[in-house]
Amino acid sequence: MSPRLLGLIVAALGLVLDQASKQYVLNGIELGVNGPVRVAPFAEFRLIWNYGISYGLFRQEGDLGRWLLVALSVAASVAILVWMARSPSRLVAVSLGLILGGAIGNAIDRAIYGAVIDFVHLFLPDRSLSWYVFNLADMWIVAGVAGLLYDMTFHGPKSATKSGSS
Repeated sequence: MSPRLLGLIVAALGLVLDQASKQYVLNGIELGVNGPVRVAPFAEFRLIWNYGISYGLFRQEGDLGRWLLVALSVAASVAILVWMARSPSRLVAVSLGLILGGAIGNAIDRAIYGAVIDFVHLFLPDRSLSWYVFNLADMWIVAGVAGLLYDMTFHGPKSATKSGSS
């Protein structure tokens, strides 16, 4: 299987899992109606509408900001597709596929709902430390960036470019 096809499959699978999980928390367990659901001593599902980007930064106000963030996601997705098409490395293609699936998943939320659906909340059992609330798309993006960093660190900067080899 070519790296590009593998990356596209990973992106599609990541997108489907992300959107299915969001529909489950909205319409299955209805977090918006029923409130948080404890799933472990250190984790709960809690519905948060994220009107910004990572960690709620650059919170957009109104439709202009919303559609600018959607447009930015679409432009980034096109750039990732071009990078993926040029990469001979399976690791880079899978990493880019994870990032692509996550970016499209969050862009769909923003286009449909005006905000990204976040619902995974991790914390210490005594709640003395609480991480931000995130979703599967965010996890895919972080994993994809970690894969690219691994590739750059152990295979050199050329493996992540169109002229590199793996």
